[in-house]
Amino acid sequence: MSRTPGYTWRLRPVMAAHGIWKTSDLGPLLTERGVVLSAAQIYRLAAKIPERLSLRTLAALCDIFGCTPNDLIVIGDDNDPETTGDVVVELAKVGRPRRARVNPDRR
Repeated sequence: MSRTPGYTWRLRPVMAAHGIWKTSDLGPLLTERGVVLSAAQIYRLAAKIPERLSLRTLAALCDIFGCTPNDLIVIGDDNDPETTGDVVVELAKVGRPRRARVNPDRR
């Protein structure tokens, strides 16, 4: 039986742990480090599992979040729930987004 290596991209949970909830907040931080990506590219980087990732981008992400590549990429077997994305993130532990306040009287 052949083994198929798998991996999980954990950028979203790392962003949440640092209080960054919107991908648009990540763009200026990457630009400061010399990585210029379009809004669509940044969204795909955070929302999907990248097939290719430049080392410059990986290094910039590690610098932004003060982490290592091991914090962003979990490598394992395709049958392992840790690496298939079947892991539930406890928002109570990583923080919660701020609730929007809507003031109907203010226009």
